[in-house]
Amino acid sequence: MILQRFATTGEAAGSLAAEVTKALQGGLARRSAASLAVPGGRTPVPLFQAMRNAELDWSRVSITLTDERWVGTADEASNEALVRRELLQQRAAAAQFVPLQDGSRSAQDALDCVWQSLKRMPRPFDAVVLGMGDDGHFASLFPGSPGVSAALDPGQKPACVAMQAPAAPASRISLNLAALLQTRRLFLFITGVHKRDLLLAAARGAEPALPVAALLSQRVPLPEVYWAP
Repeated sequence: MILQRFATTGEAAGSLAAEVTKALQGGLARRSAASLAVPGGRTPVPLFQAMRNAELDWSRVSITLTDERWVGTADEASNEALVRRELLQQRAAAAQFVPLQDGSRSAQDALDCVWQSLKRMPRPFDAVVLGMGDDGHFASLFPGSPGVSAALDPGQKPACVAMQAPAAPASRISLNLAALLQTRRLFLFITGVHKRDLLLAAARGAEPALPVAALLSQRVPLPEVYWAP
């Protein structure tokens, strides 16, 4: 992995926004279309705010989520609602958003339909941005969740998977590791000393059971970590 350390979250978000924008510009130059997958949660909000006025032809950019909580978009836990509120504003309002919700009763029922929608995006992704939880999960690939070992196997077929979180809302849909690796650049944005120490322990092999250890073991694409206290 490549670890970049910053004094503040704002500095990390600004630098990461510049690199993600560069990746999208590369996609637009190569194939006249670009694609991006982003996480939910609180940490990426400064990144979204730093990106949404970037000088891009956003009308040719497709954006999706790395994972989603199985709740309605009116729910405050919805990642889609967060992205629409914090990223798809100003210039970025012109981007095409590809949701991970399709109206199905459950995440399991939605897997095939949602994956077919994602397959229509320009692939590989030009950039995937991930966060990490205090338990070492990324996307919705939680330690101990049923099926997580297969979901973390990079040799599996790229797909969407249904996952269970340890806290409500428990039902999730997520891209598996194989799907997340189908990107030209792979970023991990984290904040706080605890997450930094957890990340470093996983990187040196001291925490092999953590989901993030599977991510950090990848060499293509090489994970690029942006950290601030």
